[in-house]
Amino acid sequence: MKRAFVFTNISIILLFLLAVLLPAADRLTGREFTTRSEVIASHGMAATSQPLATGIALDILKKGGSAIDAAIAANAALGLMEPTGNGLGGDLFAIVWIDSEQKLYGLNASGRSPKGLTLEDFRDRGLDMIPSRGPLPVSVPGVVDGWFELHERFGKLPMKEILAPAIQYCREGFPVSQVIAYYWKGSEFLGENPNFAKTFLPGGKSPEAGEIFRNPDLAETLTKIAEGGRDAYYKGEIARTIDEYSKKNGCFLRYEDLASHTSTWVEPVSTSYRGYDVWELPPNGQGIAALQMLNILEGYNLKEMGHNSADYLHHMVEAKKLAFADRAEFYSDPAFNDLPVTELISKEYANERRKLLDPMRAQRNVPAGNPRLQNGDTIYLTVADKNHNMISFIQSNYMGFGSGLVPDGLGFGLQNRGALFTLKEGHFNQYEPGKRPFHTIIPAFVTKDGTPFISFGVMGGDMQPQGHVQIVCNIIDFGMSLQEAGDAPRYRHTGSPQPTGAEAVPNGGTLYLESGIETTYKLNLVRKGHRIGFTSGGFGGYQAIMYDPQNNVYHGASESRKDGHAAGY
Repeated sequence: MKRAFVFTNISIILLFLLAVLLPAADRLTGREFTTRSEVIASHGMAATSQPLATGIALDILKKGGSAIDAAIAANAALGLMEPTGNGLGGDLFAIVWIDSEQKLYGLNASGRSPKGLTLEDFRDRGLDMIPSRGPLPVSVPGVVDGWFELHERFGKLPMKEILAPAIQYCREGFPVSQVIAYYWKGSEFLGENPNFAKTFLPGGKSPEAGEIFRNPDLAETLTKIAEGGRDAYYKGEIARTIDEYSKKNGCFLRYEDLASHTSTWVEPVSTSYRGYDVWELPPNGQGIAALQMLNILEGYNLKEMGHNSADYLHHMVEAKKLAFADRAEFYSDPAFNDLPVTELISKEYANERRKLLDPMRAQRNVPAGNPRLQNGDTIYLTVADKNHNMISFIQSNYMGFGSGLVPDGLGFGLQNRGALFTLKEGHFNQYEPGKRPFHTIIPAFVTKDGTPFISFGVMGGDMQPQGHVQIVCNIIDFGMSLQEAGDAPRYRHTGSPQPTGAEAVPNGGTLYLESGIETTYKLNLVRKGHRIGFTSGGFGGYQAIMYDPQNNVYHGASESRKDGHAAGY
């Protein structure tokens, strides 16, 4: 009995030491939150939301393709492998670092609203908001034109070679990954559309994890694009098929809308944050919301507050409310409005907005500021090549599978991005023909002293700017590794006013916190007036590549919330 007592006590002591020392060791090695090690490689790196797509990107790099070629190849495959979030019926945005020029380029490859659909058409239907599904929210798909704009400027391999892996997977099939199988099942209700059921619900149901899924129609569409270029999509047989299908199904998208579509090269915009430059694309996207948040937060010692402490999360959420109030008011198509982008991301404006942040109490309703006083279901991927070129690339159909409309025999659905317009007359983001809607999908990039540091993105609608800020602060304020920064528990705040005209909820919204954030912090947030919600998802999906010039290597990371995978060579 005495021996058993001794062993029991030793076991208890060992368990105690393991409970105390292992977390301490994790902190010492910078692995407190990490689910896996970073990938480190010297020749090239790819991080996508699907391991097979990452493999395709690496194959393209090894064949001598550029980072841009590899990103296009991976995106084409993801249209098959992750149709819940992207595809040939959606839009894309990209930030590209070209090392030989020491320059960042920005591409806005988002489509515009149909020219034959007017504000009066919605009123005639008695609508006060644009439906999220069906024919009315469909806008011109911009992704294919975006591919060819990127390829013409920065590509090295022929497009036939770039699209060949995706075409092969379409014909031979691929095993569906776990997270995508889950989201796919949630979209089975769209099977009331016969073309959707035929294309995406083989046997009348969504594929299970591990089940082989094929899309021969998409293979034919990609083959036409590979052989005929972007005009095969926007001016050829594909465009005519979309036009005919739209006319039969109450959709206003026409051949002329497709034929006149163009992408836009834009200058990325930035703000400095503690010695680093954080880059986003200007509206019609929401990227500058992240810059506005960082400008406000720079006025506080976040590290002293402690990571994910009540004070830290409180300041994060209150800064988000201030930025999102401006987002609801101003973010829209710059071709239709004089947008105060420079003023919105200025330090002077942040100083004024910061005065509204109460460090002790959550704000209920936050008005938009007056910046002129100072005068976005998605995939994200990133690739880097041996010449130190990098691309931050994001693409989406908007809500899962987009509109639910699948043109005859094309193998892809049309996006529903037009649902993000408002029907509120006089609003910057009001619906108008031939206009780009407010967009949620945003790529990001960070430079240090004029050289590339991190290419990254966080997927998930309104979560994206909040996720960008959390990643930047995790790395810069708390010194986390690239992988730990993505795996660390996140917050997500909902309830801010929307560019669609939806007002903020009167109780100040709801703050959702991932497991791993201490209960005492949650209680303190409630005391500050925050309403805490409970959910197991919606915290985004993250991929990133970091360049280490000292060792001339890339670090790659992909978080555990998705099926994603980073790999290099």
